[in-house]
Amino acid sequence: MTAASDLAFLHDEATSLHDLYDESDGLQHLALHAGAALEGATPQEVLRWAFDRFGERFVVATSMAECVLPHMAGQIRPGARVIFLDTGYHFAETLGTADAVESTLPISLIRVRPPQTVAEQDAAYGKDLWARNPDLCCSMRKVKPLRRALAPYLAWGSGILRAETEARRGVGLVEWDSTNGLVKVNPLAQWTQDDVDKYVADNGLLSNPLLSEGYGSIGCAPCTKPGTGRSGRWVGTGKVECGIHV
Repeated sequence: MTAASDLAFLHDEATSLHDLYDESDGLQHLALHAGAALEGATPQEVLRWAFDRFGERFVVATSMAECVLPHMAGQIRPGARVIFLDTGYHFAETLGTADAVESTLPISLIRVRPPQTVAEQDAAYGKDLWARNPDLCCSMRKVKPLRRALAPYLAWGSGILRAETEARRGVGLVEWDSTNGLVKVNPLAQWTQDDVDKYVADNGLLSNPLLSEGYGSIGCAPCTKPGTGRSGRWVGTGKVECGIHV
């Protein structure tokens, strides 16, 4: 549990930085101190801190896998805004999960789509850009659309885990997202997959059906195959991240 003195300190920090929220140095300062002070807190405590500090200018993002973060957000702040990147390449099961989440959880789902359809991208860059230049495809269909969607906010939350990959092992519960110029909150960072699975079971949550079919991580259909953890993503390319979390 987070010490009461740490939470009080964070409240004072946020209050003193209220007038600096439009300045990145103020937000970076808050992220640095919050990340240290909240270490050891439960995911719910971290999320509640974010909602209390940023209010309507905090949004959560989800990949529509286990849907733990949308559930927690809806429990803590009914009507919480949740972003889903609809890339145009998703599995039917992922889109079905998004529909189910929207209809069953007390959240406001925001579906974010790239400016170009898949057909328009094919016409401009050639068919199956994902196979020839996956970094560019991810940039156009995920990274840049998310950046535009996050523009009205001061902070956003993701469901990444430190245990997922070596690259994610050092992520903070709260950190500075220099790509988007926002505070990034990772409430589940300290959890393992077993913790996620237990939360899903204890709360009777729906999950993407592909998880029970051998998919350890679910992204765009052309770039995702069955595999443990994230081993099924961008197989054979050397790519391990889409660019959102680096």
